[in-house]
Amino acid sequence: MPVKTLQDLFIHNLSDIYNAEKQLGKILPKLIKSAEHPGLSELFKVQLEDNQATMEQLDRVVESSGIKLKRIKCAAMEGLIGEAKETLDESDKSPVRDAALVGNAQKIVHYEIAGIGTLAAFANHCGFTEAADTLREVLQDKKEGDENFTRFAEENVNQDAEQLEEKQTEE
Repeated sequence: MPVKTLQDLFIHNLSDIYNAEKQLGKILPKLIKSAEHPGLSELFKVQLEDNQATMEQLDRVVESSGIKLKRIKCAAMEGLIGEAKETLDESDKSPVRDAALVGNAQKIVHYEIAGIGTLAAFANHCGFTEAADTLREVLQDKKEGDENFTRFAEENVNQDAEQLEEKQTEE
């Protein structure tokens, strides 16, 4: 279906972000197991719970809008998840890998923030008031998740990675 109207664009982008969230839900259990720092595992568990809540909220958006999603594979999320898998494949458990995984997670969250924010604006312009409200809630949750990752990185894994580097330099 060609994208000719703002509503078409809304449906296309919603279908894309829906698939992105499905992909994310599949990788998060692996990230939970792969983190060295127990706090990072917990943060990934929170992100998995957030992902499940987001899927439910997106289902509500679809229902309240009365639209039908398209079958789309989100290439952007596929690439971001590929980067996270590359981090896992190319490094051993360590504070440095944890710092890299936080960076991977933040790239993903930033993508979600951009996509959800755009959807909220489109929903509003298309007259999908309930959907726009739900999407703004999702957007706020994603922003909080990003702040949690930033705080965790600054207070934990970045310092741990730096200390590891200093220790290796001394040896």
